[in-house]
Parts: sequence; C-alpha cells; structure tokens
Amino acid sequence: MKQFMYLLRGGKPMDTYSPEEMEAHMGEWKSWMGGLAEQEKLAGGLPLSKDGKRVTGGGSVTHDGPFAEGKEVVGGYIIVNAANMDEAIELSKGCPIHQSNEAVVEIREIMSM
Repeated sequence: MKQFMYLLRGGKPMDTYSPEEMEAHMGEWKSWMGGLAEQEKLAGGLPLSKDGKRVTGGGSVTHDGPFAEGKEVVGGYIIVNAANMDEAIELSKGCPIHQSNEAVVEIREIMSM
C-alpha cells in the first residue's frame, strides 16, 4: 500500500459561511473522511491556517504570505492509503471541496527516503 497526499487548493473561503452553512459543510467533510477511515484509507489530514510565512533567498529572507490567488492557496491536506494513483484519484472524487468548481485536489505520491 502506498500513501498519497491531497493538497486542497481553493474552494469557498470559510469566513463566508453562515454558522448553519458551516455546520452542514463540516458535516460533509466529517462524513467523507469518516468513510475513508472506515475503509482504512485515511492516514491523516487537517486544514491549514490562512496565515503563514515564506522563506526565500537561500533561507535569509522571510516574507508574510502565502502570496497566491485564493484559488491557489493550499487550505489543507489529507493523506490516504491507496494501492496506486488510480485508486487515489477515485478516493478523491468524493471530497467536499469539489462543490466549488474553482477548487483543486492535487494528488502526490509520498515517497520513502
């Protein structure tokens, strides 16, 4: 079994949801991720803070960030166990982020060192 990381980009900004919408949206995430866990496909994952820093210049320069359009900002990650990339793709299709046509799930195999 291999591990794959889903980098979750874009989607509707969380601060635009009403409390009722947020509760329903989070329920969809819990349901989807719970289904992955039941199948023993979920290895981990969490949302990321919208604040952050970038280090450039060979490690000598720190910038406030991230500096990307909203649809490009990584808002979270999920790590799944899958036999191959095709299975990882299929598992990602149920992700609630796809409710936004602007959202992207980038899938990358986690390599061992």
